[in-house]
Order: sequence, then structure tokens, then C-alpha cells
Amino acid sequence: MSRIGKAPINVPAGVTITVAKDNLVTVKGPKGELTQAVDSDITVSQEDGVLTVSRPSEQKRHKALHGLYRSLLNNMVVGVTEGYKISQELVGVGYRATNTGNTLDLVLGYSHHYVFQLPEEIKVTTTSEKGQTPKIILESIDKQLIGQVAAKIRSLRTPEPYKGKGIKFVGEVLRRKAGKSASKK
Repeated sequence: MSRIGKAPINVPAGVTITVAKDNLVTVKGPKGELTQAVDSDITVSQEDGVLTVSRPSEQKRHKALHGLYRSLLNNMVVGVTEGYKISQELVGVGYRATNTGNTLDLVLGYSHHYVFQLPEEIKVTTTSEKGQTPKIILESIDKQLIGQVAAKIRSLRTPEPYKGKGIKFVGEVLRRKAGKSASKK
């Protein structure tokens, strides 16, 4: 059995889960609603506030899908109850971030600004306090979408290994390299 797949998902109060005939799972909670299409071989059942995912056989494909869909459904339940939050910081002289609504304007040391239009499902806030690096805070109920957007923002200026300049996640430890050593004369 898949250790991840066989773990039950506890459904908190205020969350309703419906499974349609074509295996389309809809999760509604206080923060919003998410849907996920589940493979037709995988069975999703709910009883007494516990959601279980089961597979028909021990095939390698079924084992892989079993753990995958259990994780996706668990992320949906957590998303509609608590939500997800990702913080990024801009390390570098002159790096700035501002937002107007869901439009993010980044100054990253290039000759031009990056104007990044975020999806409506994501709420963005930017902070820039004196003496601290500018921060971008993303909030959403969809874990997959927020992770993808955060990775796209980070890819605009990935942290370099010598000085650590670039866009990094808050708390991320960068692997640093030593610079050139002086020549011996």
C-alpha cells in the first residue's frame, strides 16, 4: 500500500466535498471552492468526516496515482480552510517591488521594469521597509497555482551564488561559493 495514499483525509467542519459521477471532486470551504478531476480508476469515498482514496490493483500506474490524488485532495482541503502563503525577498541594490491590485511591478537591475499580471485567485502584497529587503507576499487557496507563480517570479532573477543577489524565498538558505583568490607573486 502507498503510505501517502492510504492515509485518510480529515474533513474539518464547514468543508463540504462532493464527488460527481465523472470523478470530479469539488471542495467548498470558508475561503473558497476548488475542483479536481480524478482518474477514473481511483475511487474517492467520504464517510463520517473522513475522505479516503483507494485504488483497484497493485499496478505501478495505480500506485502512483493513488498517492498523487490523495495529496492533491488534501492540499485542496487545507487550501479552502487555511490557505497558503509564500513570501519572497528581493536581495540587491536598487531592487524594488510594487503592486497595484494584481499587477506586480519589479525593478531587478535590468534596463526595464518587469510588469507581472497575476491570476485573480492570488492576492499579492509588497512591503519595503527602511533597512530591510523588499518583500513580495503571495496568498491563495490553490497550492499548485501559488507555487507555480512564485517559481515564475523567482526565475526573473534567480539568486546568484557569490553575493546572493536575486529573488529568494524567505528562509531559503543559498549555497554560496568563494570568490576568486588573490594570485601569489
